[in-house]
Amino acid sequence: MLHPMRLLLVEDDTMIGEAVRDLLRAEHYAVDWATDGDMADAALATQQYDLVLLDLGLPRRDGLAVLRSLRARKDRTPVLIATARDGVAQRVEGLDAGADDYVLKPYDAGELLARIRALLRRASGRAEPVYEHQGVTLNPGTREATVQGRPVVLSAREWAVLEPLIARPGMVLSRQQIEDKLYGWGDEVSSNAVEVYVHGLRKKLGAHIVLNVRGLGYMVPK
Repeated sequence: MLHPMRLLLVEDDTMIGEAVRDLLRAEHYAVDWATDGDMADAALATQQYDLVLLDLGLPRRDGLAVLRSLRARKDRTPVLIATARDGVAQRVEGLDAGADDYVLKPYDAGELLARIRALLRRASGRAEPVYEHQGVTLNPGTREATVQGRPVVLSAREWAVLEPLIARPGMVLSRQQIEDKLYGWGDEVSSNAVEVYVHGLRKKLGAHIVLNVRGLGYMVPK
């Protein structure tokens, strides 16, 4: 997984959906929110996501059908299913249908975020919870960044640009790939947004940390 930042939230309850969407956005994830199974299935067929938070009780098409359709397309996107505390049989059915983990509703915010981080880490092939590269460390769990041990405050967007690049040193991401992970449905995207965030990162972390690969995009050098 090259850029673990864009999540699909599938939840038909407006109050829960708004709360979870706001929670995830506060953690610097780009979030698209589907409110029924057909909408979720269409989104998953047309957009690449890094994780799906999937409620199973949905209108129009239930969550299990969405999950089975995703796996039938050989799509390995991590899926975290949400079930009620007494829904043991539903959890088992979901895991057997291809879900990667489950979280109980009503959500505990800390547990939900920790399970999301763990699935994203596993999908990217990392066991360790912290990125370290050329004197820069990023801790996704605490959202702390340091340079040579000195704390640095990154904005949410700066973090969202740097994390996918530092996760795979030497891998080039185009501006479009980075924008896809920065913005969810309906967000306004300025034409030079990525350049602005890269400039901010260089000022805070050093000019060497993010390189511009002419005509291709950006990378963190190995």
